[in-house]
Amino acid sequence: VTYNGHELYFPATLNIFGYTYKIHVEVFGQLISFEPDEERNFRAVMNMENLNGIKKIDKALLEEIASVIEIIVK
Repeated sequence: VTYNGHELYFPATLNIFGYTYKIHVEVFGQLISFEPDEERNFRAVMNMENLNGIKKIDKALLEEIASVIEIIVK
């Protein structure tokens, strides 16, 4: 992912659940799930229980990660 002029790498895993799937991406030590929506665009999803004590991640970075996932998947 190219973000703010820097090339960043994040480890990711594909997790299949029946007819759908999620891609779990570790972003600065935090696990973020990306899942396809109804229009097959990816959105970041976080578990509400995990929000306590989490360092804030820039929304633009999550959007860039989602767009890279879309390029790879399509």
